[in-house]
Amino acid sequence: MKAPLTLILLFTFFLSATAQETKPDVKKWTLRECVDYAIENNISVKQSENSIELAEVDKRSAIGNFLPNLNLSSSSGWNSGLTVDPTTGVLVNQTTATANGGFSSGVSIYRGLRNQNELRRAELNILAGQYQLDKMKDDISLFVINAYLDVLFGKEAVNVAIPQVEITREQLIRTNQLVEAGTLPRGDLLDVQATLANDEQNLIITQNNVRLALITLAQLLQLEDYENFDVANEEIETLPLINLADYSVDKIFQKALETRNEIKLAETNIEIAESDIKLAKGALQPTLSGFYNWNSRYSNRDILVGQEIDPNNPTRVIGQVATTGDDVISPNFSPIIGSAEGLFDQIDQNKGSSFGFSLQIPVFNGFNASNNVRRAKINYEQQKYQLKQEELDLEKIIHQVYADALGSLKLYEAARRSLEAREVSFQYAQERFDVGVLNSFDFSQIKNRLVQANSDLLRAKYDFIFRVKLLEYYYGVPVENL
Repeated sequence: MKAPLTLILLFTFFLSATAQETKPDVKKWTLRECVDYAIENNISVKQSENSIELAEVDKRSAIGNFLPNLNLSSSSGWNSGLTVDPTTGVLVNQTTATANGGFSSGVSIYRGLRNQNELRRAELNILAGQYQLDKMKDDISLFVINAYLDVLFGKEAVNVAIPQVEITREQLIRTNQLVEAGTLPRGDLLDVQATLANDEQNLIITQNNVRLALITLAQLLQLEDYENFDVANEEIETLPLINLADYSVDKIFQKALETRNEIKLAETNIEIAESDIKLAKGALQPTLSGFYNWNSRYSNRDILVGQEIDPNNPTRVIGQVATTGDDVISPNFSPIIGSAEGLFDQIDQNKGSSFGFSLQIPVFNGFNASNNVRRAKINYEQQKYQLKQEELDLEKIIHQVYADALGSLKLYEAARRSLEAREVSFQYAQERFDVGVLNSFDFSQIKNRLVQANSDLLRAKYDFIFRVKLLEYYYGVPVENL
């Protein structure tokens, strides 16, 4: 039996050494680092941040509605054939280059206060987006905290399982000695060997649970290198020193109504709905705007600069006297053509402007405006109902969290008392086993109860810690301070 026993001891020593082996180059993530990294790299968070930026753009557009617009225009072209020169008004049969340009400006004077309401709505949209983003960050932080606590729980479970393997190993050595001395039958040695194998299996399962918890946390952080991911061993040796009586349901609920982002978001959506009603009503009112236009033009066509009597034909007949039949003679003038004036001279000479006001009074538009008002009012009522529903959901959640915290505290206290009793029972059993009074099977049963009591206490401890953090979260404690 000595050779198999030696192999078993070497194997268990290898398992124990492997369980405690750490990679010196692996970064140990703290809880704060995990939360910050998750928030910074979460896709939904980035999308919410982009939504806020879009709301900022909408606000900029709303501010622009208060400012006058300004537009420049210009065109140039060539006319070929018999056309009227736009500068001289003379019919010409040739190719003429022309150009014109100008600017126009308009300003809204009154639009039923829609400019003001659109700006207010844009500001509320930014605020609502920020509340949505903050809520998302808080939810992600809670997920990370819960996953982080799962890793710490698993690591503590490993630290509990390793000594159990060591105890069973010592039990195996002692049993082997008693069997060799003839005090115990060989069946007891086989029982201890089976117990050792079971303890080793439990250790492997516990170690695997730690790895799975680390993978879950890494996936939550959107990390891909699972092999080199680990968390710092932030020990939580004591429970939160709180009195649950100080966290009454009514007190937590009233505080949550003031601090919870989902409530603030619902309240902001009501204000947005109010702005929508004002905007819809504004479309029923007249609109008044002002405008100013300026333009000028240019042509490369030669211009008429004067006239003179034609030396080859100085006179021309323009009619006859009815009574005598004599011709009526008039001087025959011919035009004097000059080169086109310069660009800037023509722009100055041909400039023109117009300005005025425009008033529009809505009379009938197929019920569109009035229907928009009705839709806005219905949406306002919907948002009020949504706020009420958010308050009811929040109250229900707080009642549940508070009840869970009370229950987890009672479970922890019961588990602690059970562990204390199991430890005393194990010590007594250890003494009886060492002197050969207690057989290995009964000793293993008592040890297994101690292991289970340790596991129950650890689970109750971390469950209570998380429930308390949830209470503090709904009470308005910032996530970074949980």
